[in-house]
Amino acid sequence: MMHFRCGDLNVSHQSIDLANPKSNTKIAGFTQEERDDFAKVLADGFIDSFRYLYPDERDAYTYWSYFRNARIRNIGWRLDYFIISSRLQEKLCDTIHQTGVYGSDHCPIVLLLSI
Repeated sequence: MMHFRCGDLNVSHQSIDLANPKSNTKIAGFTQEERDDFAKVLADGFIDSFRYLYPDERDAYTYWSYFRNARIRNIGWRLDYFIISSRLQEKLCDTIHQTGVYGSDHCPIVLLLSI
């Protein structure tokens, strides 16, 4: 069976997924427990579509606090994901963060699959 999960998962999986990992290790969204739970999902045969395509991409956030002009300064977190079953890996074309779309403290994300 092929399926995916998408949305605001309220966790930044890796240090590369937020602007200030060192100062946020005990903050909700980046605790070790949350990160370990996320890793278990991936170990169950799922892929983080964005990180699969862009393993080293930095400053690729989907959430910015409204405080201190965080979005303008790109001090954010990657909290929004498309988690796809590994069987969809061959059909994965791209995952896009639409950072220029405003109206929320999150930006929309897009998954492109070849079907």
